[in-house]
Amino acid sequence: MYAETSSPPSTPRPIRELPDELVSQIAAGEVIERPASVVRELVDNALDAGSRSVTVKLTSGGIRSINVEDDGHGIPRADLGLALRRHATSKIGSLADLENVSTMGFRGEALAAIASVSEVALCSRTQGAEHAERLDARTGEIMPAARGVGTSIEVRELFFNTPARRKFLKTESTELAHCVEAVRRHALARPDVEFSIWHEGKLVQHWRRGTPEQRLIDVLDADFEAQSQPVALDLGVLRIQGRAGLPEAARSRTDHQYVYVNGRYVRDKLIAHGVRSAYEDVLHGGRQPAYVLFIEIHPERVDVNVHPTKIEVRFRDSREVHQGVRKAVEAALAQPRAAQAAEPPATSPLPGLFDAEASPAPQPSTPRSTMPTWEGFAPQQGRLGLAQAAVLYAKEPQAQTLAAPGFEHTPSQQPAISTGAPQPARETSEWALGRAVAQIAGIYILAENAQGLVVVDMHAAHERIVYERLKRDLAHATLESQPLLIPTTFSATTEEIASAEAHSSDLQALGLDIAPISPTRLAIRSQPAALAGGDIVALARSVLSELVQFGGSTVIERAQHEILSSMACHGAVRANRQLTLDEMNALLRDMECTERSDQCNHGRPTWRQITLRELDQMFWRGR
Repeated sequence: MYAETSSPPSTPRPIRELPDELVSQIAAGEVIERPASVVRELVDNALDAGSRSVTVKLTSGGIRSINVEDDGHGIPRADLGLALRRHATSKIGSLADLENVSTMGFRGEALAAIASVSEVALCSRTQGAEHAERLDARTGEIMPAARGVGTSIEVRELFFNTPARRKFLKTESTELAHCVEAVRRHALARPDVEFSIWHEGKLVQHWRRGTPEQRLIDVLDADFEAQSQPVALDLGVLRIQGRAGLPEAARSRTDHQYVYVNGRYVRDKLIAHGVRSAYEDVLHGGRQPAYVLFIEIHPERVDVNVHPTKIEVRFRDSREVHQGVRKAVEAALAQPRAAQAAEPPATSPLPGLFDAEASPAPQPSTPRSTMPTWEGFAPQQGRLGLAQAAVLYAKEPQAQTLAAPGFEHTPSQQPAISTGAPQPARETSEWALGRAVAQIAGIYILAENAQGLVVVDMHAAHERIVYERLKRDLAHATLESQPLLIPTTFSATTEEIASAEAHSSDLQALGLDIAPISPTRLAIRSQPAALAGGDIVALARSVLSELVQFGGSTVIERAQHEILSSMACHGAVRANRQLTLDEMNALLRDMECTERSDQCNHGRPTWRQITLRELDQMFWRGR
């Protein structure tokens, strides 16, 4: 039993204005959470000052002292005292400036907030000045100092006057890691600036000025570059570039996910959802993809004045950004890497990353109808053509009875394959996945290509091929809607009713007929035939929720794809099915021209390359 407590009698209190110092400390609680927050704000100011070199010096993980030095244009002596006052800034001067922010900082709160919870000293020198000037924030005294053109800001004893806040800080090593990460985020977006981080007099990180490609490798290491695909999408009002990590290189944490909007690092649920949806059927389990995305959008179409930390943004057209991000990442992941295996490496380690003339996003693979006939592939092979072999390995008893919802799936509707005159025999090097040589345990196909040995999981590979065919067929078919004999009604919130009325046409296109019947209830009169038997009310609520949040729904599409994925799994060739060499080669050729063929529908890899060098090392050749 809880002890009974009596509330104290309420007494009227007069309204009074809070002291400036208390107001600053309250504001500091929103902006300054830990030493890394101080580092982020000071580096923002250094970059806005036109710096080409930024040095961060830390003591005790930044708890005892933080010193940020830059070589920017400096602060005139007359403005030193003003720089530490609340809402004083050189970045904006009117509402029009606020709507077109192009600088990292603009609120004029950072230095005042930092000075309210720590001891701050500011030293700066402008071009042409005889010497630098040093300002002590506590005393307000300005005195001559020695330093080059630029600004140095020293922050000592963070939260010394708010001990409750200081107790929430972690160990020195943890706080140091957060400070390094704060600088790393800036370094990724500004390869034209040199960054150095020192801790206790020792150099921790140093990133020299260089190309965007080299900076990405320096910050995230060469493994990320090797295990990622370039992303490039230009929609005119929206431009997206960067790198998307391969599904098999996914991590258990989200520590390698970087998104920048007009050069500003942000954490945005809308963008994260768009990226995650692009990885839906190629990522295994709960793994987290790694990616670096740079989004360029006109400043008028994005609001950066959402949170004091400036790490959140709001888009004018959220659906445009969500779909753009999803489309860009999907296009990067769709290109089968098997087709790239035989290509020479690109000159640049990161082709088209920040290049204004970057090549367009990968387009859908060549239709199977344009694939050449596979005849006379090797002397020991039979003369069976690719079209015939494809039919052989695809025609399983299970596959013949399967049909995607809303359309009939028959062998006659399969994309036609050219059956023209026999082509000259091809060398192994001309096929990315090479020439099939054997089958092991009825599960794996061994093939020889120019790089060495290719091992293919035939069920996983064929499952992806069938899945992509079913998706293409469904995309060109009319989505069948099933009317309900008795409409299903449910109580709805004001937002759900407003969403149903505003997006009536979108819901109809998805096969849902939802309309309000009272101020508090909605009625469902039809549902997608593909999802018959499911919880239609839960589906309707999910769709309406996504329509409000993202401006478009992917709930039904995901559900449809789950059904098609199950169909593909049952329709693919099974383990212990003995394939002929012709059938194996036909499977390899289909893999080379099928999108996302590097993973099965569940995110498992479909093939692995073992190079000749790796084989030599296994058998100690050359030793």
